[in-house]
Amino acid sequence: MLEKKEALYERAILVGLITPGQDEEKLEEYMNELEFLANTAGAKVYKRFTQKLEQSNSRTFVGSGKLEEINQYASENEIDTIIFDDELTPSQLKNLEKELDRKIIDRTNLILDIFAQRAQTSYARTQVELAQYEYLLPRLTRMWTHLERQKGGIGLRGPGETEIETDRRIIRDRISLLKEKLKAIDKQMTTQRNNRGKLVRVALVGYTNVGKSTLMNILSKSDVFAEDKLFATLDTTVRKVVIGNLPFLLTDTVGFIRKLPTQLVESFKSTLDEVREADLLIHVVDISHPDFEDHISSVNTILTEISSAGKPAIMLFNKIDNFTYEKKDEDDLTPVTKRNYSLEDWKKTWMAKSEHPAVFISAVTKENYDELKKILYDQVKEIHIKRFPYNDFLFEYYDDEGKEKR
Repeated sequence: MLEKKEALYERAILVGLITPGQDEEKLEEYMNELEFLANTAGAKVYKRFTQKLEQSNSRTFVGSGKLEEINQYASENEIDTIIFDDELTPSQLKNLEKELDRKIIDRTNLILDIFAQRAQTSYARTQVELAQYEYLLPRLTRMWTHLERQKGGIGLRGPGETEIETDRRIIRDRISLLKEKLKAIDKQMTTQRNNRGKLVRVALVGYTNVGKSTLMNILSKSDVFAEDKLFATLDTTVRKVVIGNLPFLLTDTVGFIRKLPTQLVESFKSTLDEVREADLLIHVVDISHPDFEDHISSVNTILTEISSAGKPAIMLFNKIDNFTYEKKDEDDLTPVTKRNYSLEDWKKTWMAKSEHPAVFISAVTKENYDELKKILYDQVKEIHIKRFPYNDFLFEYYDDEGKEKR
């Protein structure tokens, strides 16, 4: 039974580099994430290979000795797929396929594959297809390497090049068509955003798999798909939310990730426009993840890239129910754990002292949910009053928590 279950997964190994710009600890973080990505895509990781180099080998990414080690392990263990943590150049990809005779993919290709699996709507599928074609175009030559191995290049050079050029032309035409299609959809979505009236817009942003969709569900009482996998939600969802007497629009956006493929940033332009046009951001952080500080930094970098870094924001530290504190003192018989790390403890940490209001919650258990609602109410109310300074009828009969005054 176990063998049948394992047969459903591709057998994979991971490859990464320790470089002057990426130490061993950082690589370990990236490889953990890469394994999670591989699992999400439907692969089972059997081994990791790492090498310390000044920079990646221009021909095969890793050195010849490490390449031989990878090849031997892949052959002995019937490995289907070899996944590299960094984006490979077209020539590296071609050389690696030739040397290892296995399916070779890099982090970018893996993320694109997950996006293709997760895209539900026509719009999301169009965005992902465009990103995939833009990634594929410069790497198209690898599709014809099997002809060279079987029959050699003499006599086939012309036809081979002709077929490749034909495919390139088809892909370029398809890219142009998809861009036009996205342009039309972007125009429609801009019109939709403009037709939403003057309600304050709030956008959930954060690293992938931090609980944005779960939070969306409890705030809007809706049924947005949520799962403990990377990129569970790709499609932008907008819901009207009312806290007390105050209505606003809440948007759930696609999760960010380190080394986010540039093709995806461009093709998901309209999705990111929801963030650009938001009045308030809720930056959701998975406090239980060991790399949460790095995740915060990655999200802030992407927000800067899409000109959204200076917006009013709430720092929401989620999953406090999953948090565990590593024991430091070997003589301490009662180490701090999630069971005795109280909200008061959280409020004394550096996270609570950020430039933006901070709140610590569990979206699953709804712990401290009322404080989140109060902070969100206050922030939305402040934006609303600035926008409509003489239109305060909404607040005349309600207190700051949205409760009716007696």
